Amino acid sequence: MTSIKRVTVLGTGVLGSQIAFQTAFSGFDVVAYDINDEALDKARTRFAGLAETYVADSVAGAENGKAQESLGRVRFSRDLADAVKDADLVIEAIPEILDLKKSTYAELGKLAPEHTIFATNSSTLLPSDIKDSTGRADKFLALHFANQIWKFNTAEVMGTSDTDPAVFDTVVEFASEIGMVPVPIHKEKAGYVLNSLLVPFLNAAAELAADGYAEPADVDNTWRIATGAPMGPFQIFDVIGLTTPYNVMSHGDEKTKKFAEWLKTEYIDKGYLGVASGRGFYDYSS
Repeated sequence: MTSIKRVTVLGTGVLGSQIAFQTAFSGFDVVAYDINDEALDKARTRFAGLAETYVADSVAGAENGKAQESLGRVRFSRDLADAVKDADLVIEAIPEILDLKKSTYAELGKLAPEHTIFATNSSTLLPSDIKDSTGRADKFLALHFANQIWKFNTAEVMGTSDTDPAVFDTVVEFASEIGMVPVPIHKEKAGYVLNSLLVPFLNAAAELAADGYAEPADVDNTWRIATGAPMGPFQIFDVIGLTTPYNVMSHGDEKTKKFAEWLKTEYIDKGYLGVASGRGFYDYSS
């Protein structure tokens, strides 16, 4: 067992809520932080929905009341100092905007106890891009989860040259304690393992649809039939939520930026954000 007992998750969006709930489900005390009451009200709804999902998906123990009990181990806060005052580990899951992450860590570094470990769930940014903002580069690394954490339970752990090896090992062990399969990454790689494979795949799918070669549903159908995969790329887009791919693509080359604009105008601007909003490339309202 690690020395980690109390965990704070910064950001209660789709994945942040999943990380916080899975951690509470695994027996840890959790503080879920977000910037205002509106965001936290949405988080409470997400957490309640996750408790139901764990039962529906037959997650071990959920049907015996464990999922509902987990809700009692989560405290909500919009005061950062309050949220991190007792934290052994802070997992950051805020938007993929480098300046926002840097400013958040600069504040966090002043407020959290000296022993607190910081972990970013960033899906594309390197931890070395952020480490100097933390004020504790030796206690900072990346801990990256896949969406639908209770089913796709990988946790990629990636440090920097400054990360204390003992901290790295502690976070690897913590990932196991919350039911994840840890994936230690031995040196920094943008996109880690998962997104190094996934992002080019999704970009290729976006090109086919955005440039008018094929409809999203036909792309998905082709991939599923020809490979035996359970999901096509546009189904994966919807699970991830379209905002994160848009933010990532917006910082790519000109071709990728064009796909980002297509996502924005054809889907995001219309409120089609993926499974969580009830509609993305597919309609989930029923």
